[in-house]
Amino acid sequence: MLSTVPSTQAETDTVVVALIGNPNSGKTTLFNALTGLRQKVGNYPGVTVERKEGKIVLPNGKQGRLLDLPGLYSLTPHSPDERIARDVLLGLREDTPKPDLIINVVDATNLERNLYVTSQLLDMGLPVILAVTMTDMLKKQNKHIDIEKLRNELKIPVWVIIASKREGLDDLLQVMTENNPVPSPVWKPSRIVEDAIRTIQGRLLEYQSVSERSAFAEAVTLLMTEGDALALKEQSNPIRDITKSVQRKLAEDGVDAVSEIIEARYQWSSDVCKAASLTPQTAVRPLITTNDRVDRVVMHPFWGYLLFMVVMTCVFQAIFTFGEGPATLVQNGVAYVGHLLTRYMPPGDLRSLLDAGVLGGLGTTLSFLPQILLLFFFIGFLEDTGYMARAAFLMDRLMSRVGLHGKSFIPLLSSFACAIPGIMATRTIGDRKARLITILVAPLMSCSARLPVYLLMISAFIPNKRVLGIGHVTLLTLPGLTFVSMYFLGMIAAFCMAWLFHKTLLKGVSPSFLMELPPYRLPAIRTVVMQMIERALLFVRRAGTVILASCVLVWCLSSYPKHPGMNSSDSLRNSYLGEIGHVIEPAIAPLGFNWKMGVGIASSFVAREVFVSTMGTVYNVGSTDSKIGQANLGRQMRSDIDVHTGKPSFNTLVAVCLMIYYVLAMQCVSTIAVVRRETNGWKWPLFQLFYMTALAWGTTFLVYHVGLYMHWGTG
Repeated sequence: MLSTVPSTQAETDTVVVALIGNPNSGKTTLFNALTGLRQKVGNYPGVTVERKEGKIVLPNGKQGRLLDLPGLYSLTPHSPDERIARDVLLGLREDTPKPDLIINVVDATNLERNLYVTSQLLDMGLPVILAVTMTDMLKKQNKHIDIEKLRNELKIPVWVIIASKREGLDDLLQVMTENNPVPSPVWKPSRIVEDAIRTIQGRLLEYQSVSERSAFAEAVTLLMTEGDALALKEQSNPIRDITKSVQRKLAEDGVDAVSEIIEARYQWSSDVCKAASLTPQTAVRPLITTNDRVDRVVMHPFWGYLLFMVVMTCVFQAIFTFGEGPATLVQNGVAYVGHLLTRYMPPGDLRSLLDAGVLGGLGTTLSFLPQILLLFFFIGFLEDTGYMARAAFLMDRLMSRVGLHGKSFIPLLSSFACAIPGIMATRTIGDRKARLITILVAPLMSCSARLPVYLLMISAFIPNKRVLGIGHVTLLTLPGLTFVSMYFLGMIAAFCMAWLFHKTLLKGVSPSFLMELPPYRLPAIRTVVMQMIERALLFVRRAGTVILASCVLVWCLSSYPKHPGMNSSDSLRNSYLGEIGHVIEPAIAPLGFNWKMGVGIASSFVAREVFVSTMGTVYNVGSTDSKIGQANLGRQMRSDIDVHTGKPSFNTLVAVCLMIYYVLAMQCVSTIAVVRRETNGWKWPLFQLFYMTALAWGTTFLVYHVGLYMHWGTG
């Protein structure tokens, strides 16, 4: 039901500004440039749409609250992103104040299409400022926009912004302080469609306390709503009845209101672009642009796939190579801090808790932060260059054969960071079956939480041998190749399972895919670094809460009950943790895992990276020199002897099997909770938990026993 939400006194003292625009329009770069680190990220309550908000200081001294709304191509609420943006702009959300001002970010190289959203914003009765980006890219296409003419056509403030260079930001902040006019609707429908809109608008004004302009914008939305869509279901009976009556009347008269409204908006957009001199500056425009030449290789049906594999291999090899040194520094730093904290403490439980529990467990996990930072940096860098959009388009050909939508690529790519935002991003997929398949396979993509597990196993058990190089320059090492293989294994498993689901449980036609390819551009390093820091802070925050709590719990279970006279190793084996491990051991022994690994696997169900902190705590509790474990957990794992066989508990084969298990297993309770929310029930998350556990166990069992037979890595 349409109703406005009153602002609180605190909110009226702050200027609320909404930032909105198409995807790849430069909106995020502008948001980061305006807010810096004065921003917070979360989700809108009740939905899984990301909410970004930042603080700004205006030239007149007033505080500003900048809302970064989801990137979208339309405000007609067909998707949750579009619905959230529309509700915020109309003041329908109790958790978000109605904006005082809208900044509409438009890409100069795609101005006509971007102005479609502008036409919808001008319907709403709020002041609008147009921020034009990518003008530098437009010049390379030998095109030009007359900004003054654009202002005259739109009758709103228009400013050119190059956020990465901070050009135009001062002008934009200044115009926010001015008394900006409220524009009028600019597009013109036919008389019969206009009468239909006015009829619905009148009924909205009759039954709801809204402004005339808000009612007009809502009436247009309702007229374009088909069937029993949510936007119509939420309305009261009188409004639903009048809307359906008007739609029936138009259908009887042979009028397609939806198409006519869309065409009218684009006709206005086209007229504005012509008036604003969006024409070549030279008489002859090059037929083939630099973008076209690069795309001939990047999107080639053979070379494109090869380039994608090379790029991903280089990224993951770089993460392993360049992150190793900083990780060692962090490890040594943790050991030094542990020495300072405990050197004057008497022996006892408190010292053991700090030394073996907190520093041995939490410190070990934090030592992998440099590699996680590098992962987020490279992903952000590739997204900002425009390459990832090409990769999505390229992968659509492969994904459509296994029942995945082309739009599935971005959720799957997001799952490399974390499966939770990846699953949330599937809301952009309109086809229900394609969306469900994407949700089911997204956790198979190796997320950053698996990264510490891979790095621990690889650094400890994979020999540092050269695989590929030129002269004295090493391009690829065996640890790097193993690292890359874990990521490709997850991708292959995701595609195979998607194909299986597409052919069995979720049969359907592979949906078509249409997307816009942004121009290649130099990435805004500031934006990439800020995104990297934002994700790193989330990791550190989780380390300080979930992982720390897990470390303390594991230490308690591994330290009690006390067994006077026993050595540390026997005491650990007879602790509560040891008893739990021995209960788990029969289920994992066929995979080559002992009870200590079982405890790590069980504890990491809270969060995958907890495996590393659990191992750090277990081996520090069971060690006579815990500081060795703080400095190098892998060294202690290599020296661990199985009491039953007298052989090392870990070897290269076991390490590889453990990584394979973590690639394929559903070891994350948070992901299960999100899947339950996204699918509105327990059926699919429980199915996902069962199939991934079975897949992980079966594949690991096969690899381990084939490896034993072939004597792989058992020496």
